Amino acid sequence: MLKSIKGTITMLCECFTMSVRNILSNKVRSLLTILGIFIGVTAVIALITTVGGFSSSLTSSFSGMGAGTLTFSITGSDLKSGLDANDLAELTALPEVDGVTPAVSLRTRVSRDGKYETGINVAGKNAYYFSVNPDTVKRGRALNRIDDENRTFVCLINPELVEELFYGVNPIDKTMYIDGVSFTVVGILNDDASESVNDMFNGSPDILIPYTTAMKLNNVSEVTSGTIYLAEGVSSEAATSVLESTLDAMFSYEDDTYTVTSMSSIEDTMESMLGMVSTLLSGIASIALIVGGIGIMNMMLTTVTERTAEIGLKKAIGALPWHIQIQFLTESFLLSVIGGLLGVVFGLMLSMIMCSMMGAAFAINYGAIALGVGFSAAVGLIFGWAPARKASRLNPIDALRSV
Repeated sequence: MLKSIKGTITMLCECFTMSVRNILSNKVRSLLTILGIFIGVTAVIALITTVGGFSSSLTSSFSGMGAGTLTFSITGSDLKSGLDANDLAELTALPEVDGVTPAVSLRTRVSRDGKYETGINVAGKNAYYFSVNPDTVKRGRALNRIDDENRTFVCLINPELVEELFYGVNPIDKTMYIDGVSFTVVGILNDDASESVNDMFNGSPDILIPYTTAMKLNNVSEVTSGTIYLAEGVSSEAATSVLESTLDAMFSYEDDTYTVTSMSSIEDTMESMLGMVSTLLSGIASIALIVGGIGIMNMMLTTVTERTAEIGLKKAIGALPWHIQIQFLTESFLLSVIGGLLGVVFGLMLSMIMCSMMGAAFAINYGAIALGVGFSAAVGLIFGWAPARKASRLNPIDALRSV
């Protein structure tokens, strides 16, 4: 038994050595055969890893922007188009809610001393927003309850507007015009504040003003969107249920009057979509692997024809059909695995470059590597089987006639 195992191991080592020798003896043909597998694995690794990195960055962005929050959007009914101050106070008083920040926005023109900028995004926020986002203000003061209650004409502007309208001047307590109305600058936003304030309703604002003032500029009396900050320890599911019950009562239980969304549901949807995209792209990229497998089959069939005499001699001196089959399968397997390993290296390099260009986080996806290498090995065995079987079934007498 031990002798039989030792003989099998020796035979496999000889098959490996001969396969390497045959690959090296036909360098150009082997290289072209490997190229198909290499391109397929590179594409699979690069796409899956890049999509994974983009998904992680997107999930982190959503989590940072919406951890412990719900968003609401009001479509309204014939009798009620939005939420007034009493409605907002009722939502804020819920035990599951820590606070509410209405979202009111407008896109307008701003000016100062003959200088003006168009297409400026202005967002209305309340005092509570600044209490949960204390890093929003770089210099000056935040908005407070007095600003909300009195609809004061004060604003905070981002550093870009400071450069455009107040170059060389301290903007604090200076006057500027928003939509033709005089506002006093009371603060400067942090450089990254626009990203932190950014949400699905406001976009990325350049100026923050009291939400009540923004409603006055928009000539509206009710809020149609905003963010609910949950009390500590309250789950999104529980808060959503309570919030929906409260809104149902506010809108007399009419259907389709509002939408409540949690960031976790958005994350799940995005992950599902990115997963589908990743699967689709990987499937398309796998076509290159199949083409590479066909190339391996073509090369191995050619090799069988070229080595007919060698096969005949081996069979004549006692080689069994499965010995011949394993030899050709080993060669096919090596070609495919070499292409797969090179594809993994270049795929990771390409993914790193793509992630860097898109600003996404790069992380090695070991599942993608296993898929790429495993698929390439499987392609080598599957497409190498037919040529190997053909070689193993050659009649030694017919093969020796070709000598």
